[in-house]
Amino acid sequence: MSVRARNKRSREKEEEETVTVAEKPLIKVAAICGSLRKASYNRGLIRAAVKLCKEQIKGVHVEYVEISALPMLNTDLEVDGTYPAEVEAFRQKVLEADSCLFASPDYNYSITPPLKNALDWGSRPPNVWAGKPAAAVSAVGGGRRAQLHLRQIGVFLDLHFINKPEFYLNAHRPPGKFNSNGDLLDSETKENLKEMLLSLQAFTLRHKASDELFSVTHKEEVME
Repeated sequence: MSVRARNKRSREKEEEETVTVAEKPLIKVAAICGSLRKASYNRGLIRAAVKLCKEQIKGVHVEYVEISALPMLNTDLEVDGTYPAEVEAFRQKVLEADSCLFASPDYNYSITPPLKNALDWGSRPPNVWAGKPAAAVSAVGGGRRAQLHLRQIGVFLDLHFINKPEFYLNAHRPPGKFNSNGDLLDSETKENLKEMLLSLQAFTLRHKASDELFSVTHKEEVME
């Protein structure tokens, strides 16, 4: 093959790759933090995820969804099938997302009360969590227990968590990985977080493709 032919083939390959990236569907991720503390390390992980997707991961948009304003679950607040304004806004954010990212510390071998409350409000009919891919991160060692409990809850809510890579961080072990504002500084941790986000992206795309295939197949069967 001549040099000119090789160069032409290389340019065609680059153009194909450019088109592929451009046509890659956007993944919207709803990010929820179980800690309400402003300088929370777990909240810092979410801020880092938002920045990583803006700067290094094409096709993924992470939006932090606040849960501090949600009232404690009380079915007396449900009127004629509607929910309080804060709950409705929260549920709509989750509903519009393609997948979810949870960040939570360990509270007494479980997830935090604010996160459980958010999960419960989202599960009220219709369940806005149903069928969504998800991932979990924790900034402290005990987060393993919290994530295990979160995965158990996710079974009933029909959330589909990625299995690998797992993301646990012991932020209290030196050297420090966050600054005093809770912003992530450690480069190795950022790379691990990026790997997890790429895994969530790939899993979400496979999940969406599977749903679209099922929808088409079901439509054809109905028409027959």
